[in-house]
Amino acid sequence: MIRAKNRFLQVAKTSCQPTQTNTLQRLLELNSGSQFSSDMGLRPGMSVAEFQQRVPICDYEFFRPYIDRMQTGQHSALLGHRNKLLMYAITSGTTAKSKLIPITEQFLKDYRRGWQHWGIAAHQDHPQMRYLRMVQISSNHNRWLSEDGIPCGNISGLVTSMQKAIVRKLYVVPAAVAKIDDPVAKQYAVLRFALAEPLVGMFVTANPGTLLQLCKDANEHRERLIRDIHDGSLSTDAISTSVASVLQRSLSKQPAIARKLESIVNRSGRLLASQCWPAVQCLGVWTGGSAGAYLSQLRDEFGQVSVRDHGLHASEGRMTIPFYDETSAGVLDIETHFFEFVPVNEMQSASPVCMEAHQLEIDQNYYILLTTSSGLYRYNIRDVVRCVGYFGTTPLLEFLHKGSHISSITGEKITESQVVQAMQQAFHRLGLAIHQFTLTPVWGDPPGYTLFVDTAGSSSSDHSLNQLAMTLDTELGSLNCEYREKRDTGRLAAPKVEPLSSATWQAFKESRLTNSGGSVEQYKHPCLLPDPGFQGVFLAAAQHQPR
Repeated sequence: MIRAKNRFLQVAKTSCQPTQTNTLQRLLELNSGSQFSSDMGLRPGMSVAEFQQRVPICDYEFFRPYIDRMQTGQHSALLGHRNKLLMYAITSGTTAKSKLIPITEQFLKDYRRGWQHWGIAAHQDHPQMRYLRMVQISSNHNRWLSEDGIPCGNISGLVTSMQKAIVRKLYVVPAAVAKIDDPVAKQYAVLRFALAEPLVGMFVTANPGTLLQLCKDANEHRERLIRDIHDGSLSTDAISTSVASVLQRSLSKQPAIARKLESIVNRSGRLLASQCWPAVQCLGVWTGGSAGAYLSQLRDEFGQVSVRDHGLHASEGRMTIPFYDETSAGVLDIETHFFEFVPVNEMQSASPVCMEAHQLEIDQNYYILLTTSSGLYRYNIRDVVRCVGYFGTTPLLEFLHKGSHISSITGEKITESQVVQAMQQAFHRLGLAIHQFTLTPVWGDPPGYTLFVDTAGSSSSDHSLNQLAMTLDTELGSLNCEYREKRDTGRLAAPKVEPLSSATWQAFKESRLTNSGGSVEQYKHPCLLPDPGFQGVFLAAAQHQPR
């Protein structure tokens, strides 16, 4: 695996353009014979320019009729006969109806290879991890079956289910935990197994908010967790009998560890992550875009451990592989998918300029398009990335924000990444601890923005929240000249801050999960919601929840 990682880096360093050309030809050949290929007039050997002329820039709705046919057993709607379908990955879409992304044998092979490159690099940089174990959180790949019996769920669960027994020994949380449907029970089970293993070297989960929620739950349920670890039990009723039976084999009485956890509570007043898992070397989470807002809180819990970005990836495919700590930038995964890039200011054009990977300009922002082995072509995943440099011939990209997460009620064009950066500066300047926040526009005369915040566990007062509003205003003005102009000319009102209870935030999260059909691990907390209607959503929820 080390040799494979080194070979990939050598290819990235020397051969971006020819590798991408070869990748496109391989994908055209793989799915030749599909109905989509026939409809679009695709064939192996066609040039990039011909390919771009044949296929428009697409979103999921363009492919939905083909994927709907696949679910009835017509897999050739998108796939070639040698490209076996394994499952559909469920993910949230731009509409209320979930997206089902085909996952094929070739896709999974490429997906796992990318993770191996990432994991090998992390272990090489943190050699102590070879003696430690990992906590990785995954979800069920078989939540239900499509009409023709294909599993629908999360790709992380499929990867977990296929791991060899010797590999599984490296992981603290048993694979069967992914099959727990109830999210609260699942979180508890993850904690029950994780707290029983002090020799954890790495936590791996895409969303850093998931780790913070684990830390919060550990403290809230500390007495029950410690008792379960002491008794060798798992005290939750929301687990099916079959899953509970499998998990029981991994449980044992551990009174010595229970006593250590009790001593941590007696000493610190809570189960602090840095004391529960003193051997942690690295956290593998997203750090780009809105996820960056969580990093200071993670270090409050885990101490000054290294953070290795998870890489830019989604159910539709992996885009980047970070090879270093403390940066969200990663090397484009040029051997897996064929990539195109549209400059941000071109996306609304009738004929947008499309660039290949080797043509990107440093410090410029782009929408990224994917052509994948699972039959998605020129797929606009709506991620905005910045080219921050090159690794030899291959661009280094960092995720900025979702393209839809741009708010512009008077032409100010605020991005989610700007909101996150402004809030980070405000927290630093004011010394505030805010658990989570969302900025949303509010219509008025003039219109403006309301910042909803969760101040649970902080000492925030009305005065400090007013200071936060003023500081946010200043920081946004320094980051966005259009915002500053609109504020200076009175076209935008000063932002306001509205504190909401933790229960309100939880209700909002559950509502978004219910509407999208996604899993807890897939949930991405929005730091900017550009729809003015969300003002009413938050306030309606607040009326039914205690402050």
